Amino acid sequence: MLTVFASSILLTIFSIRSSSNALNINYYNNSCPNVESLVTVAVKKAIANDGTVPAALLRMHFHDCFIRGCDGSVLLNSTQQNSAEKDGPPNISLHAFYVIDRAKKAVESSCPGVVSCADILALAARDAVALICFAQRGLSIADLVALSGGHTLGFAHCSSFQNRIHNFNQSVDVDPSLSSSFAVGLRKICPAHNKVRSAGAGLDSTATIFDNAYFKLLLQGKSLFSSDQALLTNPRTKQLITQFASSQAKFNAEFVKSMVKMGSLKGGKEVRLDCRFVR
Repeated sequence: MLTVFASSILLTIFSIRSSSNALNINYYNNSCPNVESLVTVAVKKAIANDGTVPAALLRMHFHDCFIRGCDGSVLLNSTQQNSAEKDGPPNISLHAFYVIDRAKKAVESSCPGVVSCADILALAARDAVALICFAQRGLSIADLVALSGGHTLGFAHCSSFQNRIHNFNQSVDVDPSLSSSFAVGLRKICPAHNKVRSAGAGLDSTATIFDNAYFKLLLQGKSLFSSDQALLTNPRTKQLITQFASSQAKFNAEFVKSMVKMGSLKGGKEVRLDCRFVR
């Protein structure tokens, strides 16, 4: 099953925005042609010193984009008059902001006043993916969507999706991308101050059956994780979701192929006497 971290990759591998809010990978070709290399250098240096940086950048970019769009607001510090996003409960554990600061400083030295902080964050998160995950390991976007279908099995505790049904942001209490009736049900199962450790919900309506219900529910706004909802933010991945939702056979076939690819990644050769301990 794909983790929330892996699913969140989707938000980081596409293009940066143009001034008209359309995606345009060539937007800085003339105004700051070396922006990508400058950001990449900053990301590589940070990853070399701290292995948690890639996940931090992915999560930071996701939190920036998913609330009110990719505007760099998650990078802002709090002031006496305003509490910043980064200091809110869903974002309090975000870190590695220094990577964006260093990348921005390098970019400003080369192209002052040209590249937005939001785009630097997007590029940094994209580089984190390229350096450690799918692109590096030969897995594609199609593999990402197919493997996300592993969320057709299993159970999620309230803590895994609490941020979507309580205090989503300063404007709304519930994630507006959720089906309203679905959200009502989740709030009953997981109240704001839930103390039942076993409380939660199945990952889809047939949580013990391997089928394509996950994709059908995703299209209806009935997915538990923000990272699953993020799969709908790109036309290519949404198209794949629609295909898998309409064909159990197609999903099965693609899932098998993607599992074989993932299982072919190097590693796992150590024979342990006890799986809990390295020999």
